[in-house]
Amino acid sequence: MSFLLPKLSSKKEVDQAIKSTAEKVLVLRFGRDEDPVCLQLDDILSKTSSDLSKMATIYLVDVDQTPVYTHYFDISYIPSTVFFFNGQHMKVDYGSPDHTKFVGSFKTKQDFIDLIEVIYRGAMRGKLIVQSPIDPKNIPKYDLLYQDI
Repeated sequence: MSFLLPKLSSKKEVDQAIKSTAEKVLVLRFGRDEDPVCLQLDDILSKTSSDLSKMATIYLVDVDQTPVYTHYFDISYIPSTVFFFNGQHMKVDYGSPDHTKFVGSFKTKQDFIDLIEVIYRGAMRGKLIVQSPIDPKNIPKYDLLYQDI
């Protein structure tokens, strides 16, 4: 399903998407097209993109083609999903130490829809961090990797 969603293949394209997406949540899925978990997430994203078109714009970003952002967001697990609103990085408290991105695939379409709605409403009220509406048992668990410490 990843072929149904637009792709950003350079830093310049990602920069442009961040700057130009206004009054909507910008969803950037960092990963690889051939990864099975990325494909599972892409299926959820593509099936919800039309329902969320008034609230969100979704792009796929290949981690190998955008190393600057891969390093900046410390993407060591794929897929990782990052959210912006009016050029501002939106953080979400998932109950994990990392609020900057969602790692893994959403369990259901409804989890993703609920998250976008919460981010959108929070951003419209000026918040930069929101509480995740996703049931904690539906959030993938992973260990943070600290390199060079």
